[in-house]
Amino acid sequence: MPTSAAKLDEPYYCSEQIHIPPELPDILKQFTKAAIRTQPKDVLAWSAAYFGALARGEIPPVKERLEMPIATQKTDTGLTPGLLRVLNKQLGPKIVVTAQQVESKWLDLALPKEQLDDIMRVGNFRLKFEWNKFLALAASVLGDNMTDALRIICEILTSDAEGGPARISFQLFQDMYKFLAEVDGEISNHQISDVIAYLKKDVDKQDGLVMPRNFLHPSCPQLS
Repeated sequence: MPTSAAKLDEPYYCSEQIHIPPELPDILKQFTKAAIRTQPKDVLAWSAAYFGALARGEIPPVKERLEMPIATQKTDTGLTPGLLRVLNKQLGPKIVVTAQQVESKWLDLALPKEQLDDIMRVGNFRLKFEWNKFLALAASVLGDNMTDALRIICEILTSDAEGGPARISFQLFQDMYKFLAEVDGEISNHQISDVIAYLKKDVDKQDGLVMPRNFLHPSCPQLS
């Protein structure tokens, strides 16, 4: 009978014949943990990006931890602080990036192409540009004002442990603040100078570092 013949033609395997690579269980375990932490919108596309990055020896698009929604966070934008942190881990070391590199990593995370196009347009980013400027403008998408954006920037760029003071160099802070102020177009040079002069008093006592606590203090001049 055809059914019996088909069965006879099928190869027969016993457990001794099936070779399971010893590293496979750990690879799948790490992949599962990464997917749970990152919560990708498009699991198949993200999986391809994840294994592609591992194969090339690159940093995969994985969040450090599961990101819980925050009431004040603009969750409808697609981008989140956790995803921006992933992008910074992948692209930050390059200092200068290309539009193609940013778009590739952005789409790996299934983030809206329209949102990327808006950031590129507002920042007037062309073929090549400084990653930190893109990061600054992307952070501004996540907050309601300049102060929120700079707090997020500090939390992403700091070398401090999570929950620490989130310190970054004052020079880096100034560069990103001035860039965002330039893009805003409504913050005067006098206002910028007042903020920098106020923060300088704290920075001189903090080894050239600034932290959100400094510019969130009630006596600090308004950043915007």
